[in-house]
Amino acid sequence: MKILNIVGARPNFMKVAPLHRAFQRQPELESKIVHTGQHYDAKMSEVFFTQLELPNPDYFLGIGGGSHTQQTAKIMLAFEEVLQKEQPDLVLVVGDVNSTIACALVAVKMNIPVAHVEAGLRSGDRGMPEEINRILTDSISDFLFVTEMSGMINLAKENVPDERIFFVGNCMIDSLVHYRERAQQLTYAAILPGKPSLQDQSYVLMTMHRPSNVDFREGLEAILSIIEDTVQYRQVVFPVHPRTLKNLENYGLLKRFEQISNLITTEPLGYLEFLRLMEGAALVITDSGGIQEETTFLQTPCLTFRSSTERPITVELGTNTLLADLHPDTVHNHLLAVLEGRGKKGSIPPFWDGHAAERIANVLIKLKS
Repeated sequence: MKILNIVGARPNFMKVAPLHRAFQRQPELESKIVHTGQHYDAKMSEVFFTQLELPNPDYFLGIGGGSHTQQTAKIMLAFEEVLQKEQPDLVLVVGDVNSTIACALVAVKMNIPVAHVEAGLRSGDRGMPEEINRILTDSISDFLFVTEMSGMINLAKENVPDERIFFVGNCMIDSLVHYRERAQQLTYAAILPGKPSLQDQSYVLMTMHRPSNVDFREGLEAILSIIEDTVQYRQVVFPVHPRTLKNLENYGLLKRFEQISNLITTEPLGYLEFLRLMEGAALVITDSGGIQEETTFLQTPCLTFRSSTERPITVELGTNTLLADLHPDTVHNHLLAVLEGRGKKGSIPPFWDGHAAERIANVLIKLKS
């Protein structure tokens, strides 16, 4: 069985890396990687390929930026040529980015089966492009691999036949388990050269990049207020997304940001470096999707600034707390609770054990036979 694995954006690499390894161990499976180039620069792409030990992609489509429509259309046109040449037995897509739905659509129209890894996740917020991508990809996929029980429930509600759904666990956690020891060997001085020294539990880790939080002045001012309050208790480490930095400058808030004491800023980090920072942090404050899962496995308290989450298991079982708005007082109360030992305690969800990719490989071999 020839499988084309699609990567396009930073979170995809952590999911495809363990899949590619698992597939290569099976003589019945031939695994190739197609990188759409949806995100492509040294920090967002090359570093991840190197650290996750992914080979150079068999195809690099070089799509780059543009609107959602432009990006999706360009990916579809370029990927069609790849499919015409390769004639694979299966196209495997992961997550919920534009590359996911674009490549799935092309494959389906060419009568090539599609497998969706991380299927069934729903936030209920159709204002998020990712939610539309998730719903559409699941509706046209032949095989749906699910990370948590909510995915099974959602797909059942959407009348997806049981025989197409497989509860296998979380490939993102596969990468975390595989590389955790290597990340633990990194020193803070190596991760943040020239920055103030850190110790475990001595800092709060923060990321913010979603348009709903960083594309308007009120959201950015709330983020700054949260940082200004938090640094009174712990150092704050903030790898700054280019979108966030650009908007701070556009709204005339960059000087205020740069003058905050006890704040350590850096460019986006590699996978291993960020994993080390997550594990050592007293608290993570974010608006990310994948970080909710990683902090749950690491048992690091996490505050997620989103009105909804497609990963409810991280709230129900994990260490994640969902906050609907960027209110500094709310963060203050949660921060004090964590520092005083009253923070949320969590457990690791079923099948988040580092073997999800192996389960997926075994399913595909059985389907082939």
